[in-house]
Amino acid sequence: MTGLFIIAHAPLASALRAAATHAFPEAAAAIGVYDIPAGADTETYEAEAMALLGNLGTADTLVLTDVFGATPCNIARRLAERPGMRVLAGVNVPMLWRALNYRQKSLDELVTLALAGARQGVMEIAVSRPQNQALKPISHDSIDSHHQQ
Repeated sequence: MTGLFIIAHAPLASALRAAATHAFPEAAAAIGVYDIPAGADTETYEAEAMALLGNLGTADTLVLTDVFGATPCNIARRLAERPGMRVLAGVNVPMLWRALNYRQKSLDELVTLALAGARQGVMEIAVSRPQNQALKPISHDSIDSHHQQ
């Protein structure tokens, strides 16, 4: 199975792992994370990320990062120079859940499915009233209790 490694600005990587294991608790061992603190020294953190990545023990790994061009992404790009690694930037929960759901697929298929999950998970939500009914003002008759005397 393909391993997943999330590298993002602190504390996003750990938070995404928590969301992932909420839905897929059995996948906890397949998800590595590395939170990059502010002001990170790329060389130092790259070495630490490489060590964490080695702990996954998988031949193929999908690396998910938060923002293209930022420090976590730049470190992820260097990690992906190794064979059997692919990197996707712009990680979101739907992307992560899709990747976890299909991690038995090949790495190329997993990349396609994860990207589709990311795109399909971003949408505008329209707010409408139930059955498109307008709010009716409350009449005083329904508020006041009418007691016959």
